[in-house]
Amino acid sequence: MASILLRIFISLAFISLIDWYSYQAFKTLFPTQTWIKIGYWTFSIAIYLFSIFVFLTFDRGNISLNFGRLISLLVLSILPKLIILVFLFGEDIVRIGTGIFYSVSGNNDGDFLPDRRKFISQAALVLSTIPFLGILHGVLIGKYRYRVINHTLEFDDLPEEFDGFTITQISDIHSGSFDNKKKLEYGIDLINQQASDVILFTGDLVNNQAKEMEPWIDSFKKLKAAMGKYSILGNHDYGDYMVWPSKEAKEENMLRLYEIHEELGFRLLRNENVKLQKPALSGVEGAGSSIDLIGVENWGKGFAQHGDLPKAAANLSNQSFKILMSHDPSHFDEEVKSFSQMIQLTLSGHTHGMQFGIEIPGIIKWSPASLRYPKWAGLYEELGRYLHVNRGFGFLAFPGRVGIWPEITVLKLKKK
Repeated sequence: MASILLRIFISLAFISLIDWYSYQAFKTLFPTQTWIKIGYWTFSIAIYLFSIFVFLTFDRGNISLNFGRLISLLVLSILPKLIILVFLFGEDIVRIGTGIFYSVSGNNDGDFLPDRRKFISQAALVLSTIPFLGILHGVLIGKYRYRVINHTLEFDDLPEEFDGFTITQISDIHSGSFDNKKKLEYGIDLINQQASDVILFTGDLVNNQAKEMEPWIDSFKKLKAAMGKYSILGNHDYGDYMVWPSKEAKEENMLRLYEIHEELGFRLLRNENVKLQKPALSGVEGAGSSIDLIGVENWGKGFAQHGDLPKAAANLSNQSFKILMSHDPSHFDEEVKSFSQMIQLTLSGHTHGMQFGIEIPGIIKWSPASLRYPKWAGLYEELGRYLHVNRGFGFLAFPGRVGIWPEITVLKLKKK
């Protein structure tokens, strides 16, 4: 408890410093409006008290709506104030330099520091509204602003029967974070509208516990694909981020999670593979062709590595066309792209694009996720092998998305 209180104290001291600097802009622009100053500090102190309450009652195994609300309030409050801090701190450097110059030259007739310029405070406050409105949109609308992203990939070795084969990929559902059934079901309907041959889910069904998915089973059971639905596990699915009352309780949770995949109609692949088969083309003799779908358990650099690719692909022909489902994109760089067998396409998720970033096609694509993952969102190609990183269907911790929207990916495979 003492260490928790110390961390809370340090965090609040840092936030208070940001608050004090930000307050200077309000004091400069509204020197006589006492009600504005009181409102500013009332809002800030309310966030401090709410932060203490949430941290003292926090249960990682059951992330409450209060935790999400706190993250939203902190981000809404701190990011705009950081912009104000940059402006005012820069101005203070100039003010101190000016004060030193006048003191040394003997021209300082008044106070050491010149007064703050009203224009600087105005500019800081105006610019700080941009992230504030963006974050507010992300919390209220962005987290359910589903978008469909289409890719067409051409392969020399794709069986002719699979020319035009379509895959809908979803990832990172994080069902424990959902709070709006109507908007969620809009996203599910959008997946079904793509009418793909298969639906592939690349991990993180829950935040920590299988029971988080219980309220949403009927909704996700509506997903349909002519050739089936397949899934794998992500790092959050193992329940490693909470303290369980016993080893048996954790094992029971995993067994329930396996059952839920089955109830949803998903074939869960745990270091194994299945063949997706199509009959021969009309007028062509033969039994048709197949492609190999491989699913590994979570394998991530810096995370638990339950995945076993050699085991999952042990019985496969070197000449077959292969699609791999692997939750963490770091697996591609660390093992997949140099694997002894050719894996033409790997599907991953995990990063969420940090749920924050800027994407303008052909101009800019950036997220803090790029600092941790070189391949953090979208399509990549190396050594003739493709990787697609889905930005995620749900959200975690921060209950919003800013610039990185929830994604439904449709990949069409074509014969070159």
